[in-house]
Amino acid sequence: MAANEDASCIFCKILKGTIPCHKVYETEYSLAFLDIMPTAEGHTQVIPKYHAQTLADLPDEYLRDIGPVIKKIAIATGVEQYNIIQNNGTLAFQHVPHVHFHVVPKPNANEGLVLDVEKNWPMKKAENDALAATCEKMKGRL
Repeated sequence: MAANEDASCIFCKILKGTIPCHKVYETEYSLAFLDIMPTAEGHTQVIPKYHAQTLADLPDEYLRDIGPVIKKIAIATGVEQYNIIQNNGTLAFQHVPHVHFHVVPKPNANEGLVLDVEKNWPMKKAENDALAATCEKMKGRL
């Protein structure tokens, strides 16, 4: 059963066992199970056993545990290339309000995460002064 459980959360229901899953790996703090709508074979969800909507809400002991789990799952997919995706908030495309990491194998150009990098990952050159100002703002928030 999840710590800080939300009875309406689909991932909390999976943790509780009321919704079945194909469990790949489990620790005291984390659970990894196959995604039911995979983009490639082995697409896995890795979730903390604590209901937190975003990383900022998740206690550090769960974060310490989940990193090595993500690594184990990435290796277990059997492919050398993969994406690790974690979204926070609806604007960032989070569809389930429970922290989760997608481990998405990339076996070839047509499976897994497919992005038009120029369209979906807009980049622009930042000036050094702007980067320095941003760095100072962020340091002030730590």
